[in-house]
Amino acid sequence: MVLDIQTLLGANPSADSITVFLKDLVQHSNTSLTAPEVKSYSDAVYFNYYPLGISFLFIPQKGYKPTGGLKFEDLQVDSLVLDSINIYNAPKPKTPTKTTTSSRTAELAFSTYPELKWRLSLSPEASASNESSIEISLTTNGKDFVSCLGEPDRKGGGTGPSSGSIGIWCEWSKHGIMVEFGGDEARGPQAWERGKDAIWRVITVFSPKQE
Repeated sequence: MVLDIQTLLGANPSADSITVFLKDLVQHSNTSLTAPEVKSYSDAVYFNYYPLGISFLFIPQKGYKPTGGLKFEDLQVDSLVLDSINIYNAPKPKTPTKTTTSSRTAELAFSTYPELKWRLSLSPEASASNESSIEISLTTNGKDFVSCLGEPDRKGGGTGPSSGSIGIWCEWSKHGIMVEFGGDEARGPQAWERGKDAIWRVITVFSPKQE
């Protein structure tokens, strides 16, 4: 069983907890553990593990301002803290899309997260079902999330024409969970009516925000 992903938040890139997590995750995949692609900016550093369907966003601390284009060995890892984690679900599209944004192209580079079923811990007092966790599978849809988490604190997307529009997304701030949905059900003018059947495309995990 892979370590609870939410316990990694706040760690630096060289933390044992992250190393153990990645080594365990590889056991569920058909790939080996390789160094991540690092994308560095003055206010953020991304570690992208494309074959594992996961990306770590580290935030610089202690006045550290990384420059662009750094490699792992150039980073001051002790001055980086894990702020959020993106987990990808990348099913093959039913029909090829004609318009693809640069950010969407980057997302397509990620494989699907190798754990077929996994759980995210919840704040029971903020859960619609009083559950302490939610089970995620590759087919978990909008209805599944709302039935367990309740109505989202923030939501957006889904407007505009079906081609090229942003898919719907929902954020449950008190649980530290944001979900972006994919497929035709998540785009276009009727996206929110069809969204209950939309499958998650990206789940972002972050520290819960208290009101």
